[in-house]
Amino acid sequence: MKTRNIILYFVGLLVLCSCNDMFEPADENNRQEDAMYEESKYAHGLLMYAYGRLPYITTTQTDIATDDAVTNQKNNNLLFMATGSWASDNNPMSQWDKCRDGVQYVNLFLTKVDKVKWALSAASKQQMFIDRLKGEAFGLRAIFYYHLLQAHGGYADDGVLYGVPLLTTPENGSSDFNQPRATFADCVKQCFADCDSAMALLPADYNDIFNDDEIPAKYKALGANYSGFNLVFGTKAKNLISAKIAEAVKAQVALLAASPAFREQSGVTSAQAATLAANVLKRVGGLEGFDLTGNVWYKNTTKLEPNASEMPEMLWREDRHKNAVQERDNFPPTLYGSGRVNPSQNLVDAFPMRNGRPISDPNSGYDPKDPYANRDLRLADNVVYNGSTFRKTVIITGKYPNEKGESSDNIIQIETSTRTGYYLKKLLREDVSPLASSLIEQQHIYPRIRYTEIFLAYAEAANDAWGPKGDPTGVGFTAYDVIKKIRERAGLGTNEIGQPLPEGDAYLEECAADQAKMTNLIRNERRIELCFENKRFWDLRRWLLPLNEKVMGMEISRNDETNELTYKIIEVENREYNSSYQCYGPIPKGEILKWSNLKQNKGWQ
Repeated sequence: MKTRNIILYFVGLLVLCSCNDMFEPADENNRQEDAMYEESKYAHGLLMYAYGRLPYITTTQTDIATDDAVTNQKNNNLLFMATGSWASDNNPMSQWDKCRDGVQYVNLFLTKVDKVKWALSAASKQQMFIDRLKGEAFGLRAIFYYHLLQAHGGYADDGVLYGVPLLTTPENGSSDFNQPRATFADCVKQCFADCDSAMALLPADYNDIFNDDEIPAKYKALGANYSGFNLVFGTKAKNLISAKIAEAVKAQVALLAASPAFREQSGVTSAQAATLAANVLKRVGGLEGFDLTGNVWYKNTTKLEPNASEMPEMLWREDRHKNAVQERDNFPPTLYGSGRVNPSQNLVDAFPMRNGRPISDPNSGYDPKDPYANRDLRLADNVVYNGSTFRKTVIITGKYPNEKGESSDNIIQIETSTRTGYYLKKLLREDVSPLASSLIEQQHIYPRIRYTEIFLAYAEAANDAWGPKGDPTGVGFTAYDVIKKIRERAGLGTNEIGQPLPEGDAYLEECAADQAKMTNLIRNERRIELCFENKRFWDLRRWLLPLNEKVMGMEISRNDETNELTYKIIEVENREYNSSYQCYGPIPKGEILKWSNLKQNKGWQ
């Protein structure tokens, strides 16, 4: 029996007998299950273990396995995967163990929650705690199944689109572990049901109230007062699963299910996905709630500090962490970093000109001899390119030294130099010093769900369902309206000094007249807006786009007599994916060998 199944067998015993950080141990540190019902912290540990299994990544990682970036870290598992070693028994993108463990903790908790004494006296507090904790558990389970579907859903040899084994009760020593995979559609239904359950039990946000009139009737009838309500549903619970978060997760599941890779058998249409995303956006007033600085939220350092008010861009985020990890990994060598994530020329080319036209458009004004001039301002926000000023230092990535005579930032110069001619800038704080002898750490947050992501989800699904300007549901905005707002925020349709062009964003208007062109534009906007947030790998696969696009870079030489620069696009790394089947991830080989009822996705061994 694999370690995971041993854990499943003993999970109750382990939690009940070994949580020394949660309570004073009983005599000989042996506890029975009944003790859980008398001590709420004891039982709450199960739910906290589930939170600990959330699959969100807090640094830029998976982009290096896509056409958006490479890494200079030679022993990186994602580099190995992207260059030919991806296998069912070697899968760094697997969510199988972590998310299924999370499901087990949730299922176990749901069997206990109604029996625990969450409040010593008031019946209203007892019921409020039960409702909140149940709601959180349902929301967590939906998240775990969403990530399992994203990583492991796919077609088997029998032509059926499968998800994963669908478990809503905890496994134990007498369970039959040889469970078949449920259909993808049934897994989606379960995600939706769990989101709905969470939404029915949880508030949209966790905020304090200031009088009894604001208490929901259900709890008022039980005698609740506003101080008791705040104890359970107030600001102290912020960043836990809320109804708003569950609603956003439901929209994410729907977008995945309605995507080209899954829509044929998922039971979800683009119209449904658009409607669910619109429901989330209605909570912020639609486009009226669009954050005009949301694309550079990571630069708003005052909002990153403890006790700062929430950023309007953040629907859900990680807790704040004070560190220098991302900067130590990704600053250029002259700034004492390791330059790990190297943005690709492919991604740089995806940023349009400031007039809004792609650089491939003959009317864009793009000059290959001056490739960074008059570009989309988001390029400079996200990427350090040759001649960029970063931390008051001019970074030279070309094949010539900087003004101090240093060349370690040059392309392929030392082990920590860029391989593509670019360094990561997004998410990094310039007021961090990663050098151990003068270390300065700062607060960071990492988004789990941004409102921009939901706006883009609506645009993608609405355009697919109704075209660029269709709005049959009367939500009040269209795919075109969303993309226009995003591009206006980026400063597109303006000249080099920021003045609106007479023709405005003419390229957007061209795309608005052609659904297929709008699809490509929406996908490109998503690529730019969410770059380096670990989204691209999953997007390429759900769109059924090629995974094996060769990664390119930029080599820049200088004529020392004339100071003229010469730009040459170079090949950096081949991608060795098989797009015919690797758009769907594998079921772990060890699980397939162990359980005869599990079907593997087509093409995987």
